Amino acid sequence: MLDLKFVRENPDIVKQNIKNKFQDSKLELVDEVISLDAQSRAAKQEADNLRAEKNKVSKQIGAFMAQGKKEEAEEAKRKVTDASAHLAELEAKERELQEKVTKIMMVIPNIIDPSVPIGKDDSENVEIQKYGEPKIPDFEIPYHTEIMEKFDGIDLDSAHKVAGNGFYYLMGDIARLHSAVISYARDFMIDRGFTYCIPPFMIRSNVVTGVMSFAEMDSMMYKIEGEDLYLIGTSEHSMIGKFIDTIIPEETLPKTLTSYSPCFRKEKGAHGLEERGVYRIHQFEKQEMIVVCKPDESKMWFDKLWQNTVDLFRSLDIPVRTLECCSGDLADLKVKSIDVEAWSPRQKKYFEVGSCSNLGDAQARRLKIRVKAEDGSKYFAHTLNNTVVAPPRMLIAFLENNLNADGTINIPEALRPYMGGKDKIE
Repeated sequence: MLDLKFVRENPDIVKQNIKNKFQDSKLELVDEVISLDAQSRAAKQEADNLRAEKNKVSKQIGAFMAQGKKEEAEEAKRKVTDASAHLAELEAKERELQEKVTKIMMVIPNIIDPSVPIGKDDSENVEIQKYGEPKIPDFEIPYHTEIMEKFDGIDLDSAHKVAGNGFYYLMGDIARLHSAVISYARDFMIDRGFTYCIPPFMIRSNVVTGVMSFAEMDSMMYKIEGEDLYLIGTSEHSMIGKFIDTIIPEETLPKTLTSYSPCFRKEKGAHGLEERGVYRIHQFEKQEMIVVCKPDESKMWFDKLWQNTVDLFRSLDIPVRTLECCSGDLADLKVKSIDVEAWSPRQKKYFEVGSCSNLGDAQARRLKIRVKAEDGSKYFAHTLNNTVVAPPRMLIAFLENNLNADGTINIPEALRPYMGGKDKIE
């Protein structure tokens, strides 16, 4: 969420940013929110003046009574009563206007970084760099679920009967490989100085609206019936929520955390929810990293975060590339985002396995996460998040890049301690 003062003083910048994100339907909201804000401030000023006058007259009542001036005292009481009634109307008007202002401000997108390429959708994202040499073996690589099924490693039919489409049972060595990847990612991030955390897997609505846009909330979150609780779509949601309504001493920053959680997503409106695949599903597990830092350090941390994911995949000898997300592909709260994509030998192309985002002070402003400087002043923190690994999708890249012609799967050295010392799955 933007600073309302910034919107008042820079309406043209805010409008151009909306155009850059190809959300022209929101342009009229800028003038509307400025007008509503002016009305709200006018109502507040009138209310403040009325309170001052009311207090002044209230003090006169006692003096009039002491002097035996009953008529003047009664007139003063009438003025106080009328002022109280009018004040109640002004306060109600001010609340109503503020609610309208907040609702609109929650929809106006964050100002994107000047380095973000302008484009309508993910087809216009820009490749930055490739890491590792993509290989295409001289044998045919089966679809990822076919690879898993050869090891009795997945049961989609039972999951479909139990929970419906978009769910799965992982079994045996494939399930063990899944857990090994999560454990390795956890230790990888701990070795890089991040504090390990297991957060709540449900969050309240005020946290949901604090960490994401309404559009994301509608397309992603599962609501718990009869409760003010939502299942998290990623641990970022509850990890950033951990700092709600806090004032963080500047000297304790940055907060660098890596968190494990299951993730639940409706995938509303998603195209091609695969009947037999685990690429886009309703339930998965993920290791995440989040940072809460000073504004002048967020760019540095952004580059560190996506590099962590690249380094982890390369430590498992999986080729990856980084993509700069264009303006139209950025969620409304994001300032800048880079996707990490892994190489798929079967598809002969890269596909997304992680996303790194800098949200500036948007989440902190919504959740009131402030920093107290040494001089006593306070300002909003910057928040960032990035995927370490999300194994079901990451497993696709792992299995395809480590499959041998005889059907066995190589286990990279880094994962062997988590797989009982095995160097192959047979």
